[in-house]
Amino acid sequence: MTSDAQTTAGTSLLPLAAGRWELDTQHSSVAFTIRHLGISKVRGRFAEVESALTVGATLAESSVHATVALASIDTGNETRDAHVRASDLLDVEKRPTMTFRSTGARGAGEDWTLEGELTIGDISRNVEFDVEFGGVVATPFGSRHAGFEAQGQIRRSDFGLDFGAGEAMLGDVVKIQIDAQFVEPQQGE
Repeated sequence: MTSDAQTTAGTSLLPLAAGRWELDTQHSSVAFTIRHLGISKVRGRFAEVESALTVGATLAESSVHATVALASIDTGNETRDAHVRASDLLDVEKRPTMTFRSTGARGAGEDWTLEGELTIGDISRNVEFDVEFGGVVATPFGSRHAGFEAQGQIRRSDFGLDFGAGEAMLGDVVKIQIDAQFVEPQQGE
C-alpha cells in the first residue's frame, strides 16, 4: 500500500473510514487445521461468526471483536462433528462460544500483527494473529468492503480442551485461518 492510500477519516495507517465496519458473513470464514494421529491433518470451519471492526481516529482507538458459535463446527463429517461438540472435547453446552477481543495492533502497509484476548468457556489467553490487509474496494452495489487474511495458532490444552486419548489421537496445536471482509459504515451511522 502506498502512502497516497492513507485516509484522514480513519486511522492514518489504513484507508478505512472511521466507524463500525460490519462483517460480510457471505464472504468471510473462520477455518482451522489440527493433526490427527500425528500423521495427517483435519480441516474444518465454523459456520456462525459475528464480528465488527471499529475504526477510530487512531490505531489505539480502533478495535475488532468476534464471536464464534462453537456448535457450528463443520469438518465435513457429521459423526466427527457431533463427537467434537460433545462433553469430552468442546462441550458446547458449557462452552457455546469462542470470543476474540483485540488489545492492540502493530505493522504497516499490508502486513500487521493483531494482538488480543481469546476466550473459550471461562478461560482467556493472549493470542496474536499475522494479518494481511487486502485493501478496500467499492462494489457495484455502492458499498465499500475491506479485506483481511489472518493466521495464528493456539494450544487446546491452554483452554482446557484436553481429549481423553491425549496427543496420540488429536494434536494440541490448532492452526487458525481467517478470511474477513468488512463493510464500511454508511454516512451518518
